Order: sequence, then C-alpha cells, then structure tokens
Amino acid sequence: MANTTDTNPERAPQAIVIDKILLEEEGQGLGADKKITPTREPNQPVLQTHQPQHPTKKRSSTLPFIITFIIMIGFWLIFSGKFDLFHLSLGVVSCLLVTIFSSDLLFPSGLKTDFLSCWIRFAWYVPWLLYQILLANLHVLRLSFHPRMMELIDPHIIEFNSHLESDIARTTFANSITLTPGTITVNVSVMGRFTVHCIDVPSGEPLPGEMEHRIARVFKE
Repeated sequence: MANTTDTNPERAPQAIVIDKILLEEEGQGLGADKKITPTREPNQPVLQTHQPQHPTKKRSSTLPFIITFIIMIGFWLIFSGKFDLFHLSLGVVSCLLVTIFSSDLLFPSGLKTDFLSCWIRFAWYVPWLLYQILLANLHVLRLSFHPRMMELIDPHIIEFNSHLESDIARTTFANSITLTPGTITVNVSVMGRFTVHCIDVPSGEPLPGEMEHRIARVFKE
C-alpha cells in the first residue's frame, strides 16, 4: 500500500512563527551590557500582528451647550429686568458668547445619566443650607452684641481632609462654607485638603461634618 503522506516541503503546511527575542548577555555585565537581538528561523514566514484600531469618535453633544445658554439667559432676564427688544438682543448675544467659551466649564465631562436626579438632590440641599446660614447669622449677631465679645471671638485657621473627589463637589462644599457666616474657605488643595478661617471655635467645630455628608449624597460620592 502506497504511503499517502506528502513529504514535499513545498506542499507541507508551514508553521507560523512569531519573531523570537533572544537575550544575549555579554560577559558578566548588568543591564547596560545586555542587548536584545531579534532572530528569525530560516524559511519561516513572519506573522505580522496588527492591533485593531478603534478610532474614538468624539460625540459633540449640543445638550450641554443648550442648557448652559438657558441658564445664562435666565440669569440675564432676572438681573437685568429689561424686556424690550434692544436689551433682549444684547442678552442673547452676550449669553451666546459666554456659552460658546464656557459651556465646557459648566459641564467638563458632559452630561451624566443621573444629571436630572443630581439637580433634584441639590434642590433638596439648598433649603438645609439656607437654614444653616440663618443659624450662623444668629450666632454672629449674638457674638457682636455680647458683653464679652472680645473674649468670645477667637479668629483661627483650621485644616481638614475632605472625602469629596470631584471638582464640582469640592467647589460646592467650599462655597457652602463661605456662604455660612463665621467661616471662610481660604484654600482647597488638589488633594482635597481644606483650609478654613473661623471667627470662633464653635463656628469651626461642625466641619466637615454633616455638610460634607449631604454634599456627598448630592453628587453620589
């Protein structure tokens, strides 16, 4: 019976070999004496591997632009109080220019999926903040009219680390502290360390405290 095995090297299937990397050490030297020499086995095809390129498509969403323009024109109408054609035209042009140059500042990472729910949570945070501002005003008023005012007022600087991570959350926290009478945010480091000036010891004792926790719930951090 004839042998059916094909011994013809031209017809035999050839193994695909990827270039081997051989490390050849010269003497007893360290890494500086080592060189990498690529070698290829003779008569073997080289497999050229190409990584699939997936070009990232930049989706330029116009929704942040539209929302920023609506916010700008809303504030223009509220603070200007002018509703004639001339002032409205100036408002539209001004707000349009501001939106073109700063829409990415208000929404640096685009709109998130929970954008609407985040604004709702922030709306629930504002009444609590207003209540804290009222309490702080009463506290500063008490200090101002207290007979021992000079003894009670103790200006000092406190520092603490915040667990908030995003810029918008830290900015909200810093502004909330400054809006509350008796405390002023002096500095916020990139690592989230807050420096706050307090008018007395009781004003700085609650920080970071409940205010930070409420802001963390607003932005889910």
